[in-house]
Amino acid sequence: MTLVNSAQPVDPVLDANLAVALDALLAEQSVTRAAARLHTSPAAMSRTLARLRRLLQDPLLVRAGQTMVPTPRAQALREEAAAVVRRLGALLTPGTDIDPATLRGTFTLQAADVVGAALAPGLLRLARQEAPGVSLRFRAEDLEGGPALRDGRIDLEVGSIDHVDPETQVEDLATLYMTAAVRPGHPLTEGTLTPARLAAAEHVAVSRRGRFTGPLDAALADLGLDRRVTVVLPSHLAAMTLAARTDAVCLVPVSPPGAAPSPLTEAATTLGLRVLDIPLSLPPLTLGMAWHPRHAADGAHHWLRDAVRRTLRRVAP
Repeated sequence: MTLVNSAQPVDPVLDANLAVALDALLAEQSVTRAAARLHTSPAAMSRTLARLRRLLQDPLLVRAGQTMVPTPRAQALREEAAAVVRRLGALLTPGTDIDPATLRGTFTLQAADVVGAALAPGLLRLARQEAPGVSLRFRAEDLEGGPALRDGRIDLEVGSIDHVDPETQVEDLATLYMTAAVRPGHPLTEGTLTPARLAAAEHVAVSRRGRFTGPLDAALADLGLDRRVTVVLPSHLAAMTLAARTDAVCLVPVSPPGAAPSPLTEAATTLGLRVLDIPLSLPPLTLGMAWHPRHAADGAHHWLRDAVRRTLRRVAP
């Protein structure tokens, strides 16, 4: 075992506390005031001053009547000590504390077409106002979110998050419920919509993986009913466009009553679709965002996530 003399001076380069104490002593020119500034005792600050005197081989502060005055060496060190402390503060400040106006670069987001269409205008508006050096790139859902986030091909995924890696961080943004969207004048807009009438209609399904069945089919099967899906499309926007021009029924996730409209609700309204409540209990759809943990404390990414939250609050609950 090696014994170390506790009184042995420590290399000042390795002791940031000495730089902070030196800055306080030179700024206050008083042991008592410097101690109060650093929330320590005058006795402890007096010992630190003695240590600084030994290390720098200069008295630094000397008595002049009832006050203390700096030596020429202390005066020469004052600005440098203050600058070192400012740099230490910047180095140890959490990365989330940034000025968005200083950001430069491109964020890549992955989102379903209709979510991207609803998100892009508001997000671009915030970027112009707060982070004019930021550009936005939206990618369609042609990548698996988890690996793409892990590999750095996308910075943020927004939408229905259901295929992430275990380490991926996910935040829920809105809960939507399923409705049936049809063109104006569709037979289902007349009379009461029953499970049997809904099952008997022609349907367009939305699935990136080309699946013909989903939660609606399971709910209908519990009643001994099944529906006929005549076409499967990879996006809600394409399915809603088809429903607006044919007798096909399209499922659309919308906001709960009384909440701000969801991106899909606004798209359905733009296309002139009639949205009908489904007389079945279907699981809700959660709209969220996902990112890789390496971005969790990054200031630029923190701004992006907050901007997405603020934007979607205007169009979703």
